[in-house]
Amino acid sequence: MSEPNMRITLAVGPNCELEAFSLRSVLEYYGARVHMHWIGRPNDLVGILSGKTRDKSEYLILCFHGEEGQFILPELAEDVYEENEHRSCFFGSAQVLQHAHLEGVHVVATGCTLGDKKLAEAFKHGKAESYIAPKDDVDGNASLLFVLMFMYELINNSSTKRTAFERAQAIDDETGLYQLFF
Repeated sequence: MSEPNMRITLAVGPNCELEAFSLRSVLEYYGARVHMHWIGRPNDLVGILSGKTRDKSEYLILCFHGEEGQFILPELAEDVYEENEHRSCFFGSAQVLQHAHLEGVHVVATGCTLGDKKLAEAFKHGKAESYIAPKDDVDGNASLLFVLMFMYELINNSSTKRTAFERAQAIDDETGLYQLFF
């Protein structure tokens, strides 16, 4: 078996299953090795961001819904949270600042408003190589198309990150909502 040409960690938040299955199928068809992580609680996301449960990957795709620059997590009953676990269904820049250790990893977030400048700065502080996300509410179909085009350009055409981003962003107004932070 040949080595995959790219390793990708795909972290999946609530109500993002169809997007995640689509991404995984196509990315594997492109030749990437995709490691799936289903996020059921805040500590699952902390494990991915901190590197404790993240597979060795060049890319981390955060397949989540977003609101006001925060990731939306499952809401748990108070007695279900673990000791010292973040107790909210919103996970924002403060939590990313606290937990992210992303040296050598490029991060792509698919949810609405996750291209918030404070959130991007938190990922940069966590040593992410780059961060890509939409600055406003984005159509889910456009979000899926953006990621697939971006990864197609990287994997199949050996494009630079900047070129791949520009080609994916240029598809239409909705994909144009994506921003690239270095």
